[in-house]
Amino acid sequence: MSLSDTLSNTMIAIKNAEFAGYPVCEVKPASKLVGNVLKVLKDHGYIKEFEYIDDNKGGKFRISLLRRINDCGAIRPRMSVKKTEYEKYEARFLPGKDFGILVVSTVKGVMSQKEAMEKGLGGILLAYVY
Repeated sequence: MSLSDTLSNTMIAIKNAEFAGYPVCEVKPASKLVGNVLKVLKDHGYIKEFEYIDDNKGGKFRISLLRRINDCGAIRPRMSVKKTEYEKYEARFLPGKDFGILVVSTVKGVMSQKEAMEKGLGGILLAYVY
């Protein structure tokens, strides 16, 4: 497993743990970006909770799963998106309208595309989940 993209590794680990039926998934190394994406997933009810564990080797996240994720993944390459273009990317990464979320990094922090649209913000696409 390559450690070049911690977000991709996290999304793959969550998806594999969900499919295998595990209640908990551990992801390392931890990063601020991964923590912010996990917060968005928690706020939208895709994961129960997550905690940061400092193991003196880059840290790790322990994620409690709810078995609500059908598919998730990091969006590579990371694409810039204008506030008017979200629907185009929703059609590309999500299976239906109002089903799932895109995780976006904006100037006001990491949030779902729904929050970014409400605030009129563009940003960079990080991940999708449904």
